[in-house]
Amino acid sequence: MLPGLYYFIRSEYLGHGDDELGRLLMRNFLHTIANRAEAPTGLIFINSGVKLPTIVSEVADSLALLEEKGVEILSCGTCLDYYGLKDKLAFGKVSNIHDITERLATNDVVTI
Repeated sequence: MLPGLYYFIRSEYLGHGDDELGRLLMRNFLHTIANRAEAPTGLIFINSGVKLPTIVSEVADSLALLEEKGVEILSCGTCLDYYGLKDKLAFGKVSNIHDITERLATNDVVTI
């Protein structure tokens, strides 16, 4: 089986510097990949990135579209617990470091 493409999203912001700009850039990034003809295999959210696939997310439309396209969406369970968001996960599923490591080791990965 050929490797797929996973985006490894480590923060709710894209880039470093101004948080508001980083939030806008992340929203635009996810909107752009959701509307590409070729969808990634999956998205992996860790650290504050797990805030994105929740019910209060600014990127809900993009994540819903990606999910409709069959994109696997994984969120770190430890991270969700840390931020008190496990019961607010709206997209994808709760994952663990073992599953995340397996996907990182066996697929092409772009770290965001």
